[in-house]
Amino acid sequence: MATAEVQEIRAASYVGFDTITQQIEHKLLKRGFQFNVIVVGQTGLGKSTLINTVFASHLIDSKGRREADEPVRQTTEIQTVSHIITENGVRLRLNIVDTPGYGDQVDNENCWDPIVKYIKDQHSAYLRKELTAMRDRYILDTRIHCCLYFINPTGHSLRPIDVIVMKKLSEVVNVVPVIAKADSLTLDERESFKQKIRAELFHHSIRLYPFDTDEYDEEEMQLNESIRNMIPFAVVGSESNVIIGGKAVRGRKNRWGVVNVEDETHCEFVSLRNFLTRTHLQDLIETTAQIHYEAFRSKQLLALKENARPQQA
Repeated sequence: MATAEVQEIRAASYVGFDTITQQIEHKLLKRGFQFNVIVVGQTGLGKSTLINTVFASHLIDSKGRREADEPVRQTTEIQTVSHIITENGVRLRLNIVDTPGYGDQVDNENCWDPIVKYIKDQHSAYLRKELTAMRDRYILDTRIHCCLYFINPTGHSLRPIDVIVMKKLSEVVNVVPVIAKADSLTLDERESFKQKIRAELFHHSIRLYPFDTDEYDEEEMQLNESIRNMIPFAVVGSESNVIIGGKAVRGRKNRWGVVNVEDETHCEFVSLRNFLTRTHLQDLIETTAQIHYEAFRSKQLLALKENARPQQA
């Protein structure tokens, strides 16, 4: 039976169902929000510092070797740190997953396997809880919503391992590449490096976040396009304050002057922070559930169905 077209009408007097947005907001604020981010990159690229700078809090300590006699990690380790950050009455439970040891060996073959496995394990844990007969009302979500992939600021091109790892990761998580310590490049070198990286990503068919869908309006599509034209973000992180014109700002001071982290003419940190927290935070969470997790879930359920057929026969 064909569905009749539903006509939109205006209520003759005030009913009050427009307050549903306030009701939803009240419930969400009480429950709080969850955001899980994984940082991937070689030791010494400032992963911990950048995360601390983005969220304006000291959340994780550097995992780099401090002493000469400290052993080099032989495998990629997975370490998780959790914090609850409060801002204007909004509670954000932030899980930061660090990957110390990644890319630090002489032979880095398959060094990405522990990272991909960890991401898939979070999908698997969520699926198991989802399929439980007496499941929790709110399932604890440890699925990774964003992967910040740190690129060494060589100014040349992506290393083969970067191409392989970003391709592997983009299949299971929202990958956001950043050029670490971008103040080591001149503005011309930085722009040339970004263009080379975008060309390589296109050549190797690496599909990075953000993705467009039919649900987006023209303004959202334009915003996503501007983000894609900026990726990879050339960033500088700093937890230290320096004085510029009598005002304390977060930055790095050297013999030639000061790099102001929040000055958009110095680096793209502000663009990255706004992207992660002010414009795409909810979309990162939804894309994880609707694209990456859904693909994993479908594959697992189809495999269960296939395995059950011989037994039924």
